[in-house]
Amino acid sequence: MVDRNNRRNKRVVNKVTDIISNVRQRRDQALLEYTNKFDKVKLSVKDLKVSEREINASFQGLDSAMILALKEAIDNVFKFYKKQLPKNFKLKTDEGRKIEEKFLPLERVGIYIPGGQAPLVSSVYMCAIPAIVAGVKDLVLTSPPDKKGFLNPYILAVASILKIKEVYKVGGAQAVAGLAVGTDTIKRVDKIVGPGNEYVTEAKRQLFGTTGIDMLAGPSEIAIVAGKKANLDYIVKDLEAQTEHRSGIGLVVVLSKPVFNQLKKVNIPNSYLVKAANIDEAAGIINDFAPEHLEVMVPNPSGFVKKIHNAGAIFIGDYSPVPLGDYIAGPSHVLPTSETARFFSGLGVYDFLKRVHVVSYSKKALVKDVNFLEKIAGLEGMTKHIESVKVRL
Repeated sequence: MVDRNNRRNKRVVNKVTDIISNVRQRRDQALLEYTNKFDKVKLSVKDLKVSEREINASFQGLDSAMILALKEAIDNVFKFYKKQLPKNFKLKTDEGRKIEEKFLPLERVGIYIPGGQAPLVSSVYMCAIPAIVAGVKDLVLTSPPDKKGFLNPYILAVASILKIKEVYKVGGAQAVAGLAVGTDTIKRVDKIVGPGNEYVTEAKRQLFGTTGIDMLAGPSEIAIVAGKKANLDYIVKDLEAQTEHRSGIGLVVVLSKPVFNQLKKVNIPNSYLVKAANIDEAAGIINDFAPEHLEVMVPNPSGFVKKIHNAGAIFIGDYSPVPLGDYIAGPSHVLPTSETARFFSGLGVYDFLKRVHVVSYSKKALVKDVNFLEKIAGLEGMTKHIESVKVRL
């Protein structure tokens, strides 16, 4: 099949280890030096945080139609995630045993947004909105500045629309380290989410445990299952769209020999073509591949989707291309890659909530359960556990 073994580059690992260590020890000064070194801009400590004046000024001169489009996308994402909020529940017995599960939001979350020629503005709202709906109190955004020391105005505009008040001009592994361990200017966060290059991903991997992370994202990927009536132009354009991402991967599983033969004539980098004998074999290939994005272009697509267990997001039919999910449909485009759809899900409200269990027993309920507890704890040799219960009786 397709080799997606994301081997860790030892040079990257060592470099990131050094960056994290330096940020731990030298805090803001390390951030400033790395910003000067990697982003070619010299900032002072007071420049690290984007001022409210800069955020407000970001709207000046922006395309009003673009702002309208962003607001429409933001509205769609909010509508989707408000439906995802879980509910607390309680169990009670007559003896006085009360068990509760309640959900508490994380207090502080960092969002990393890459810079570059085309900053990922959509990732701002795709990462922030599930956290906002979950009830996260403080959202912190970091992104590398341009050579003039400014952040992209659209990133700032979206941050303003979403009422993100803490925005910092720092990128790369040093930004992840600053968010995770804290500096003089940046208070540490409980979790870091958002896309990034191999240095950002490696920093998240090394700092997991010090802070929470969303996932370790690999190259973006798409799988397409094509029946005999699948539109070849749609398939080709969807593969081309995926390979706009750096190292993006495409896989097409074809059920029709004529369609297979036609697609063999098309050369799209990093894309692979497989002929499946039947719908069950096609489903098996997809479940093994566990794609980030899956497009289904077969008759009776709902029947096929029932066979799929491993996919980050599924797009059904000719008029549901992946870019809808990337920008405007509603669910976040932060999705599991590199086979991790076997055990990970797309970013959601749950990622910003902690489940807390609350246990309350009356004496009557404790008397009822003590003999059962004594048997099980005794089997494990935990005599002090038994004494901890019996002293109350």
